[in-house]
Amino acid sequence: MTDYPSALPETGRPAEQLLADITTGRGDDLDWKSGRAFSLVYNAADAELERVQHGVAELFLHDNALNPMAYPSLRAMEGSVIAMAADLFGTDARSGALTSGGTESIFCAVQVARDYAREVLGKPEPTILLPSTAHPAFDKAAKYLDIEVIRVAVGADGRADVAATAVAVDDRTAMIVGSTPCYPYGVIDDITGLAALAVDAGILCHVDACLGGWLLPFWEAIGEPVPPWTFAVEGVTSLSADIHKYGYGYKGASVVMYCNRSLLKFQFFSFDDWPGGFYGSATPAGTRPAPPIAGAWATLVNLGRDGLLAKAADVLAATKRFVAFVDATDGIEVLRRPEMSVVLFGATDPQNNAPLAAALHGQGWKVDVQQEGLHLMMSPGHLAVLPDFEAAIVSALASISSNGVPASPPAPQSGAGEPARYADRAI
Repeated sequence: MTDYPSALPETGRPAEQLLADITTGRGDDLDWKSGRAFSLVYNAADAELERVQHGVAELFLHDNALNPMAYPSLRAMEGSVIAMAADLFGTDARSGALTSGGTESIFCAVQVARDYAREVLGKPEPTILLPSTAHPAFDKAAKYLDIEVIRVAVGADGRADVAATAVAVDDRTAMIVGSTPCYPYGVIDDITGLAALAVDAGILCHVDACLGGWLLPFWEAIGEPVPPWTFAVEGVTSLSADIHKYGYGYKGASVVMYCNRSLLKFQFFSFDDWPGGFYGSATPAGTRPAPPIAGAWATLVNLGRDGLLAKAADVLAATKRFVAFVDATDGIEVLRRPEMSVVLFGATDPQNNAPLAAALHGQGWKVDVQQEGLHLMMSPGHLAVLPDFEAAIVSALASISSNGVPASPPAPQSGAGEPARYADRAI
């Protein structure tokens, strides 16, 4: 058993022993490489890419992106990633920033909306409007930034209700938010409709594409229908998209992008009244680890457009196969028709959702439990293991029907539908 000391050890543990202990201690950690997990890590199933990522992480392991002038190569990589995102989403190459993840990207967008509302719109106490399915990171940002969030119930299809949002817009509203897709249901909000409301009200509109930003452009390219959602939509003023999701970079790398650089400038911080000299940053973090920045760049360059298209095709194949399986299997059903790679399914009798999840958990399959059912996010690595997963579901259903014994659900693996202490894990 691994020893985790509660105080600093008097003597250090030798390297080989320490590494062996760490390996032993990881025995119960999430095993994403097996394909038996459906959240937290997006398994690209790509040995070459993994080799590149490990090499880049080692090269930049000790470097600090606090001062980009000290690392010209790292500065160039960061600028390149932002430019690639700008090209993909349709904005200026200097109108974005690289962050540590979706939570930080969303925080930045909310902070910009607050300051823009106060300084430009003359709204000293701004609010932001969210569909009820929007990620809790918006509420987290609003708590830290001392502004109010107003959540609007979604329609029967799980999408943001544009008409209800229009009613909720008032003199304090600074920003309207839509998701592409929302995490709980995997459906894409009507960004065109929401952005039009923002234009009419003279306010900002943020698209939370943390989940879909690096997949939807390629989803559309392989023939799947995708409604407009990028800066091509009039009224979209900011967008967040996580590279460490379907861009397949390792944690944590995301971008927050704006329709122009003047909005991005609201995000900048600088301070020169300090004996230590000038201090400035483009995002909330000061010290920033270099490996995720270099890793994001290396991942995107290694994969290229053709690689991301191929990954999207694998994700689509896995999603379609699993949905077809659920449709053909008695006792379970798809609860929301996926518009991307998020599948919400459950037992035909909702009382069997917890026993089903527990039975799958007992067989080593880590599915997320939401309020309405079981939640999966497909990755390329799932395509090869779906036959085994489907067999496990059939076995679990047979077990439930034979004994009907209630079971406790597994410990939650992500945020949607779980207590507040888990809320940030979806990002």
